[in-house]
Amino acid sequence: MKRILIVLALLAVGGVALWATIGGGLQDTAEGRLEDEFVARGLPQPMAGCMAQRMAQRLSVLQLRKLENLQAQEGERAIPLSIAEFLERVRRVDDGEVLEVAASSAAVCAFARG
Repeated sequence: MKRILIVLALLAVGGVALWATIGGGLQDTAEGRLEDEFVARGLPQPMAGCMAQRMAQRLSVLQLRKLENLQAQEGERAIPLSIAEFLERVRRVDDGEVLEVAASSAAVCAFARG
């Protein structure tokens, strides 16, 4: 009985690991959270979805976590009204790769919508 439980536990852990890595489970979760946050911050749905997909594919979980802390500073609007304002906030993360991915995603997605 004990061996069966151990085997089932190992299979469960293996299944979760496969889902998270090969199945894209973690990417889908991060992408959905990014998209929801972008929409809440005022980006149109198609732009938010496009940017979230690109950023979830190109950034690590740690880098994505840094983006969760983007808050308006004193004197700024709660929701950035332009991509330039958004990128200025991303610059505060102090990670060149995050800024590069955010800027290229914004550009690619803006042209794809047009």
